[in-house]
Amino acid sequence: MFRALRSFARSPRIRLAALIGFSLLVIAGCAQATNDNPIPGFFPPPAATVQGEDTSGLYDLVFWIVAVIFVLVEGLIIYSVFRYRRKKGDQELPKQTHGYFPLEVAWTVIPIVLVLFVWVVALQVQDKVLAESPDPAVTVDVTGFQWQWTFDYKSLGLSYTGAGADGPTMVVPVGEPVHINEHSNDVIHSFYIRDFLFKRDVVPGRVNSFEFTVKEPGTYSGQCAEFCGLGHHQMFFTIKAVSPTDYQAWVKSEQAKAQATQAPPPSGATVIQLSASNTTAFDESTLTAPANKPFVIAFTNKEATGGPPHDVVIVGPDNKSITGMPLAQPGQTVNYSEPALPAGTYKFFCIVHPNMTGTLTVK
Repeated sequence: MFRALRSFARSPRIRLAALIGFSLLVIAGCAQATNDNPIPGFFPPPAATVQGEDTSGLYDLVFWIVAVIFVLVEGLIIYSVFRYRRKKGDQELPKQTHGYFPLEVAWTVIPIVLVLFVWVVALQVQDKVLAESPDPAVTVDVTGFQWQWTFDYKSLGLSYTGAGADGPTMVVPVGEPVHINEHSNDVIHSFYIRDFLFKRDVVPGRVNSFEFTVKEPGTYSGQCAEFCGLGHHQMFFTIKAVSPTDYQAWVKSEQAKAQATQAPPPSGATVIQLSASNTTAFDESTLTAPANKPFVIAFTNKEATGGPPHDVVIVGPDNKSITGMPLAQPGQTVNYSEPALPAGTYKFFCIVHPNMTGTLTVK
């Protein structure tokens, strides 16, 4: 056994073969091949948007150029190692060649030509990806803030803010351009959708815009890709692409919900008044409610027109949040029907602005 190990250690060919075999096993174990991605781990996922297809094509081009160069260079190195290795009995150095003009010209000109070629192709792809249509089918204003997202369909009178593993959902039609305007209320965030092969920073004091056209119906996950504070890992969102017909039906349904007259508080229920005039704090920091009886929080968003939405969320006795939905838009009053709670002290906060907190005493 020890003789075999010593023989292995002394044989360059065996060591090289073992190294190549081990590398292939590692690559094979890292990913599983699919029809869409024949060499997984090296290529991005199939692009879900028209713009993503152009990005994917540019990546493929660069990958194969680099792969050919890698194989050529490594092949020449390996060839040189075996062809010109010192053999037993060799006492003299092989003939030494100092400089070879044609070869030096080749390895200077070829990289320059390749870089210029990739640069021109990249500019063309960039123009396609960043192109904006004069009349997009949908325009959504995306606002990032610590640590959530708001999607405003201003022309439709719809707005969505949310948290959790899925975050708020942006519904868009398939096959039609969707225009995005990005805003930040605080620090730099980043709007990233893996399946779109696209990421765009959300910068305070600046409106970044772009468009995408989804190819097929589906649900696509997104998140913030720029570290923006302690809650960065919670900044998720979802994009749901549906057919144009289903999108129009969704718009009508959501507008009907938004315009529906809110049901009055249940007869005899305790109604607690609460309001907010800014994103710093609620106007009332303490509330009192009866124990073991349902009650209603009548919350008024006193922000000026164009201001942010707010809501009221109570942290229940099991430390689970009783989410306040829907959000109260500026100038709107929303009645939140709360379940019966046992006596105790609870926290309430705004899910859009978690720094807005208060204390609820149930007795």
